[in-house]
Amino acid sequence: MTVAALGGHYETNTRSWFGFAALLAAGAVLWFVCRHFPAELPFFLPWEFSWPAFLATALSLAWFVIGLQRLPRAQHPPVWRSACFTVGVLSLYAMVQTHIDYYAQHMFFIHRAQHFILHHVGAFLIALGASGSVLWAGMPEFLKPLFTSKPVRRLVDFIMHPVVAPLLFVGMIYLWLLPAIHTRVMLDKRLYDVMNWSMALDGIAFWWLVLDPRPKPPARIGSGIRALLIIAVEPPQMVLGAILSLSVTDYYPVYQICGRMFDIPALNDQHYGGLIIWLPGTLLSLLAIILVLVNMRRNEEGGAHVAV
Repeated sequence: MTVAALGGHYETNTRSWFGFAALLAAGAVLWFVCRHFPAELPFFLPWEFSWPAFLATALSLAWFVIGLQRLPRAQHPPVWRSACFTVGVLSLYAMVQTHIDYYAQHMFFIHRAQHFILHHVGAFLIALGASGSVLWAGMPEFLKPLFTSKPVRRLVDFIMHPVVAPLLFVGMIYLWLLPAIHTRVMLDKRLYDVMNWSMALDGIAFWWLVLDPRPKPPARIGSGIRALLIIAVEPPQMVLGAILSLSVTDYYPVYQICGRMFDIPALNDQHYGGLIIWLPGTLLSLLAIILVLVNMRRNEEGGAHVAV
């Protein structure tokens, strides 16, 4: 390696570490103002600051930018995929680190909208971004052995198994909406955070499994199985949405205990939440199937060109 190359590498690393220091400083400022002046903050700032959520968002975007700088332009994802990834990450952050999270703790239908973004739309966009190689290039070297370790790989293999993935995807929705569990979660900040994190991470894993643009291999499953998984997770969501949107029983009185933000009857609040589970999820699943078919066609055409 030449002296000039070493100098450039040192300069890049120095800029990166200064950038990370700036992110920590920004996080410290946010933590301070959220801790001492929560009622005075605007809607787009956190109601309750979370270091894990802040760092996960800031580091993901920082590694993405650094990865784009390190990779040759020919290895960059298309602009639209980069945009999907960025919007997806920011949408997850908005759901848990703005005043939306406060409203979600006081209205069931806003809570369901929050989880629809965490588990569906935001996770869907991150998976559609297909930016794993860029994040890997931007990640510090000392962290990479953690992600390639056997325990982590085994956990990922389990979560993304074609039988386990759809069960977890639907099971997470049902688990956190069991009335007894939901009441406990909404009254316990630690369990509430576990719920939100599990929904977001499970959503990213499932959508990446089915929206991976690559053929098998290196993708885990083929296009036919992907389409079947998307179809399989839709009926249970429709059933749950129908039960909640048509029921005459208020299953979640905890929102009355917490205090509703809007003057909406409890059953109406529950019905609106059920509709969010029922209808938008169906449309997103339809879009996912279309994308799977498009990827299948592109992979087949790519294989035909290689064969020729």
